[in-house]
Amino acid sequence: MIVEPGPLLAAIDSPDDLKKLAPEQLVQLSTELRDFIIDSVSIYGGHFGASLGVVELTVALHYVFNTPHDQLIWDVGHQAYGHKILTGRREQFPNNRRYKGMSGFPKRSESEYDAFGVGHSSTSIGAALGMAVASDYKGEFDRQHIAVIGDGAMTGGMAFEALNQAGVVNSNLLVILNDNCMSIDPNVGALKEYLTDITTSRTYNKVRDELWNVLGKLSKFGPNPQQIARKVEAAMKATLLKQSNLFEALKFRYFGPVDGHDVQHLVTILNDLKSIPGPKLLHCVTVKGKGYALAEKDQTLWHFPGLFDKITGEISKKTPDKPQPPKYQDVFGHTLLELAQANDKIMGVTPAMPSGSSLNIMMAALPARTFDVGIAEQHAVTFSAGLATQGLVPFCNVYSTFMQRGYDQVIHDVALQNLHVVFCLDRAGFVGADGPTHHGCYDLAYMRCIPNMVVSAPMNEQELRNLMYTAQLPENAGPFSIRYPRGEGVMPQWRTPLQRVAIGTGRVVREGEEGGVAILSIGHIGNYAVKATATLAAEGLNTGHYDMRFCKPLDEEMLRDVARRYRAIVTVEDGCLPGGFGSAVLEFLTDHGFHLPVVRLGIPDRVVEHGTQDELYKECGFDAAGIAQAVRELGTKVAAGTRATVLR
Repeated sequence: MIVEPGPLLAAIDSPDDLKKLAPEQLVQLSTELRDFIIDSVSIYGGHFGASLGVVELTVALHYVFNTPHDQLIWDVGHQAYGHKILTGRREQFPNNRRYKGMSGFPKRSESEYDAFGVGHSSTSIGAALGMAVASDYKGEFDRQHIAVIGDGAMTGGMAFEALNQAGVVNSNLLVILNDNCMSIDPNVGALKEYLTDITTSRTYNKVRDELWNVLGKLSKFGPNPQQIARKVEAAMKATLLKQSNLFEALKFRYFGPVDGHDVQHLVTILNDLKSIPGPKLLHCVTVKGKGYALAEKDQTLWHFPGLFDKITGEISKKTPDKPQPPKYQDVFGHTLLELAQANDKIMGVTPAMPSGSSLNIMMAALPARTFDVGIAEQHAVTFSAGLATQGLVPFCNVYSTFMQRGYDQVIHDVALQNLHVVFCLDRAGFVGADGPTHHGCYDLAYMRCIPNMVVSAPMNEQELRNLMYTAQLPENAGPFSIRYPRGEGVMPQWRTPLQRVAIGTGRVVREGEEGGVAILSIGHIGNYAVKATATLAAEGLNTGHYDMRFCKPLDEEMLRDVARRYRAIVTVEDGCLPGGFGSAVLEFLTDHGFHLPVVRLGIPDRVVEHGTQDELYKECGFDAAGIAQAVRELGTKVAAGTRATVLR
């Protein structure tokens, strides 16, 4: 189905076309842009509420500034659908987030208008400041640098690190704070409350407006009224808000709060700000999901609703004819609550993802024992470490890709002190349409090199429950990592009794023919190996399959048995090949004098773009067909007498 743009939007293929419109036409253009996003996402899917909330701001920015010469950075990237549509990608938009299609986030290699790749958060101010300093160094003093930071990203520590430097560097930088009180879930913390105080202080806003109206009339008498206004406003902020302005304390010129949905007023303000040198912050108050009533009402649900009927608001859901497996995240959420109810030492911690990780299940039942710390992964880890020093058992639930942001804290604050923190890494492996910024490729490799760390991955829901149960036992009082993928598991009847798993032990899934090929897998991808062995068995190849469960420590007894019984090994992991599970197996075999061919299947040493998980497994050669083919090829080489180690 083709989504037709409105007449004004249809004529815009670049910001140059946008600038041909009269200011009074921008209201209609904003309506058309919002309608186009609603129509497109309802049919093709994608992020929803965030981009609707910045439609007017997007139009105003490209109308006022000379992009791409002026550098515009969106933080976080799912605010940028309108930006993409206005910068020559309207016709590509139906392929947004699809395999081989347009990225769902700004991407430098995709367009010159995407000044910086932003899939994670809180990076825009630092990147824009770097660009501003570079422009100063090159003498490009006419260049503007704009960071649009919102959706909770201001709670990230990097944002404040950049603000701290920007205030003294004094480069030409404009930070636009898109304040909608939301990330995916509602924003939390003192900063949110501070911004709310500024926004809702009627006394401050009323007095400020009256002050500027009066002094504006005196401008014909010279510059002094403006100087007086700045001093009076600064004093007024401190007095009426009962605190000094945070951003001005960091040496930013603060403007706002302003209505982020008044496009003509935004154009006026942005034109004024262009001529003011140095670091500036414009505080825009917006509504996530603006223009679609249901999205405004339930902003968490409509952050990423899937396909839906735009008229009725009914979200498309498949109705299965038999019980379906749950999502791994839901198994985690329900199991954690079950464990916490039995063990009063268990606490839940997540950086801004209670609904995405299903920690909200425990949060609803045991609110005093669950903590959403905002977009602050480093703090989430060290906060968990602090809990652990007092004898508590924190389950720190972080997406694998975001765990990378707290890596230093994992090493220094948890592992070196051998503290009992359980890291539950959601969205491990390929995540699908979110693409390379969100793939959880590296956790097996980056966790297994850390002393004291246990590194595990369940093949199914039962194994996830058992690993969680095992991780919280007193005898396992040290760092413990459990990774699991995005999406559904394989067990409709998943509420199995909790059982202890011996650390560093695997399990036999299928005994193979002695002298043949054995598959060693870790994690959910082992279910694809099950399909592969079934296919091979139908061809008369009896292939062994072992679910190793632990990347560290390895099941050395099982590995010795496999190395003695089989003539070749295929390792399979939904993680990076360099330094990952397959590398661990090779290290063990080499260190213990075993010499047999090994083929490693997993995520190659390159950036893998977005697509469905199955599309990406196939591309990288470790879907069921790829695993089966690797076994056939290796079996043929072994039969022909090839004994040298084979690496792939």
